[in-house]
Amino acid sequence: MSRLELIETTLQSIQKLPENELLEIHDFAEFLLSRIEKKRLSDDVSKINVSSASYKFLEDDSDIYTVSDLKEKYGK
Repeated sequence: MSRLELIETTLQSIQKLPENELLEIHDFAEFLLSRIEKKRLSDDVSKINVSSASYKFLEDDSDIYTVSDLKEKYGK
């Protein structure tokens, strides 16, 4: 099913719903859009942090701990 077909069939279904269920769909759509926007914002902030020199000083620091300092290893 194409995007346009999906939108059309969804709109047909929505038009058949009573008011309170329509409000639920509206609220859920708003929730999904806000979640997408938050993710987009978070990704943008991450890109800015990666491209900035704010944490460049950390690259020059020597490692304080190594794998040999671990008391217990998890996984493989």
